[in-house]
Amino acid sequence: MNYSKSDKGSSTIIIRVMCATIFVLFTWGWLYFFQADALAMTQHVLSDGLTHYNRFVGALIITAILMILQYVINNTTKLNKRFHALTYMPSMLLLAMLTDISQTIDNGISISRSIWLVVVFAVIWGAMIFFVRQYENVDKEFHIPLFSRSMWMNLLMMSAMIICVAWIGNTNAVFQYRMKVEGHLMRGEYHQARKVGQKSLESDADLMMLRMYALARCNELGEHLFEYPITGNSSQILPTSGKTKMLLCPTDSIYKFMGARPAVPMEPDRYLAMLQRRDSVNNMAIADYLLCGYLIDKQLDRFAQEIPRYYPMKANLPKHYCEALALYAHSRSNPSVVYQVPEVEENYANYQEMKRQYRDPKERKTRVSEEYRGTYWYYYDYE
Repeated sequence: MNYSKSDKGSSTIIIRVMCATIFVLFTWGWLYFFQADALAMTQHVLSDGLTHYNRFVGALIITAILMILQYVINNTTKLNKRFHALTYMPSMLLLAMLTDISQTIDNGISISRSIWLVVVFAVIWGAMIFFVRQYENVDKEFHIPLFSRSMWMNLLMMSAMIICVAWIGNTNAVFQYRMKVEGHLMRGEYHQARKVGQKSLESDADLMMLRMYALARCNELGEHLFEYPITGNSSQILPTSGKTKMLLCPTDSIYKFMGARPAVPMEPDRYLAMLQRRDSVNNMAIADYLLCGYLIDKQLDRFAQEIPRYYPMKANLPKHYCEALALYAHSRSNPSVVYQVPEVEENYANYQEMKRQYRDPKERKTRVSEEYRGTYWYYYDYE
């Protein structure tokens, strides 16, 4: 009899260790790598900006608390075999509720959706616990090999709970990008901020504004802006009018960088024009914002008219400015500005040749995007 009990305990410990390992690794990764900036925003709102969230400490404390909760539930239910994974369900539900962060969190914390989902799942969990306890009382499976049915059942339940956490929690790509970008901006990590979501085609006006600020900080606005998806127009490139906003990073940081804070809400072009009349402002940042605003609105004539005010026409211009001037020169019978770079001219000729090769508009756009997405020419023609 003593040998059977020992054999049973040594067998079920494999399941307990496997479930605990999966839970800790998932919870830590979910909190530390994926939800850290969103949780920082939550703490920022709850504390009115008085405290800051530390991703390492936060992930450590939350994971420990959820493991303690599982330990208490496990000792209460005594589920150690086929249904041991169910002891992690309350912890998983709390984790999901914690990371169900609204994209309008700056208007206040709302957990009504999470509460209803948690209540529904909690009722289901309670019913399942009642029935499986009856089953485990009569279960005669003492020795549980590594690849037994019990092991696979627990793996399946842990996988299902992980999927539920991802379903309930906020996994919106654009929101996550925004939070990551703002986190980097707060820490002065401008090069890291501009790399967030660099290869993604998903964006919104707020994310575009944040990326422009990061690029401006790196003095790369005219070099890399159109490598990102552009959403919106020049009225949204700065938060001055309220059409775009920062959630975590203080708005004053961008105004300090530009040189002055607007006294009243105003359109970005008016704000930039007023800054030009002031001393001690970041003139190159102002110039790049104005020029990129013209390009976003596809105002090539205005761009060509204004660029000589800020850049010598014999200097090496940023990539997108060269592309815009090439497009301007080839699309106007009497261009007011002619700026030619042999490599850009050759690339533009190849771009036009590729467009002529495909008669079907959808196929043309697809083929051109493979080679020229990220250039101002592609943005001007297709976005």
